[in-house]
Amino acid sequence: MDKQKELNKIVKEIENCEICKVGKNGKAVAGEGNPDADIVFIGEAPGKQEAATGRPFIGRSGQLLRSLIREIGLKEEDVYITSPVKYLPDRGTPTSEDIAHGRAHLMKQFAVIHPKVVVLLGRVAAEGVLQKKVFVSKEHGAVIEEKDGIKYFLTLHPAAALRFPQKYKPLLQEDFQKIKKTIFR
Repeated sequence: MDKQKELNKIVKEIENCEICKVGKNGKAVAGEGNPDADIVFIGEAPGKQEAATGRPFIGRSGQLLRSLIREIGLKEEDVYITSPVKYLPDRGTPTSEDIAHGRAHLMKQFAVIHPKVVVLLGRVAAEGVLQKKVFVSKEHGAVIEEKDGIKYFLTLHPAAALRFPQKYKPLLQEDFQKIKKTIFR
């Protein structure tokens, strides 16, 4: 199977999906990276810069995420980065309906990529993938579930570390060291 070709088909589905666009704007941000990635990073939804370009995690949160990825010995081209919600929500945080709908596209991406580790960056990512509420501030830094051969690692969203650097940036950095141990066992 040509994984990139399959991922491109999913991108077209997202771009043509009218449900995805309700209450949202900008370009579709389907995700980017290596179709054979062992590790996938899941965010929340695109921000303004992402919606303008169609690329995930390119703003301030993305710069922090990408630097953390490099710090643990990975290359950006070795991972895949996406989110459950593929368009910028007009009202900030995605609704539960947005997350549930976006999950369908996300699961199709997982079925193509077959990751070994999925890093859930915050509450929306956890809800979008695991379909349950997770208390990130309490449960971060742990593999919270293993199923179908995939380890799900929960951490903070990089935006939290930017908003409250004293409190959350050290925790995010610690979590990424734990991710490194999870990956390079």
